[in-house]
Amino acid sequence: MDLEKATADEVARHLTGADVVVFAAGAGSGSLVGRKDSVDRGAAILLADAAESAGVGRYLLLSAMGADLRVVDDESLDPVFRTYLRAKLAAESAMRPRSALRATIVRPGLLDDTPGTGRVTLAERTGPGPISRADVAAVLLALLDEPRLTGRTVEVIGGATPIADAVAAHAAH
Repeated sequence: MDLEKATADEVARHLTGADVVVFAAGAGSGSLVGRKDSVDRGAAILLADAAESAGVGRYLLLSAMGADLRVVDDESLDPVFRTYLRAKLAAESAMRPRSALRATIVRPGLLDDTPGTGRVTLAERTGPGPISRADVAAVLLALLDEPRLTGRTVEVIGGATPIADAVAAHAAH
């Protein structure tokens, strides 16, 4: 579905019976300010509205490292990138108060197209670093089976710990 054009009711019809939704869409590099808002904020919130309507219990939001108040107002950043981070922050902020959706927010480091290693560093704060898109996908998959991280925000970059171990260790504390 085109989440920029669909309504929450249209999306909800596709979610009936789902236990969890994953928002991993993005406007993409090269897109302008309007798409950063309509996809990275608007579509994420639309999916949350639809998930709540369909009775989906969990929501995994792929956000971005830097989508917090200490970075989004950095005037030295490229204006389009700053808009992207603000859109991600707005999406995160829209998830947190929704008690019907047990959300986990995932903030990856700099995404790259290298092959996945199956090893990451996952923590509340990791500091900057690269991570393959394949490893981010594997982290999202591991989080599907880890409800102890609901209501939490995690950062993830490439690292030395096997993904399942990194998720389990962070969930344990």
